[in-house]
Amino acid sequence: PSCLAGPPPTATLFWRNRLSGFVATAPVPPADDPADAIANDGWFPPLSMGDTRNTVRLDGTVTDQRLRAALVNAMMDVNRQLRSFKAERIALGQASLEAASVSELIDGKPRLVLLYLRAVMCSAKADLTERYRDFDADAANPRLKDGEPSIDEQRRNAQWAVRDIL
Repeated sequence: PSCLAGPPPTATLFWRNRLSGFVATAPVPPADDPADAIANDGWFPPLSMGDTRNTVRLDGTVTDQRLRAALVNAMMDVNRQLRSFKAERIALGQASLEAASVSELIDGKPRLVLLYLRAVMCSAKADLTERYRDFDADAANPRLKDGEPSIDEQRRNAQWAVRDIL
């Protein structure tokens, strides 16, 4: 049949060994697109939608607009939780979160920046998973079988990252 000739240009097909057919997932936009950067307040680091997609396993089913909205909301929430920490560090003359942890590098990146990114990304992933629950809660979803963290685990990971910063 013509359906076996190859996936349509807008979706990649993953066949399941079930009577229901297949699951289509949209392709992931390129990670190096400069338009995917989300600016922050200047003290906390900016985020990349491409890096977020790769880190928390989001495919193109989540549109850029929804991902951007989830990341902006997560940034506002995490920034609010760290407001007093930021004020204390600014009073000490540290001009950015990166400057606050320059002596603690992991994989060449400041530890506090890595924790901040984890908090924001996990929070955004939990929010998106709640909104896409009809897709992710299906017992046949291969991600659930892969041990993908649940909504509660994502929120817990975000809170632990914030607490580690504090």
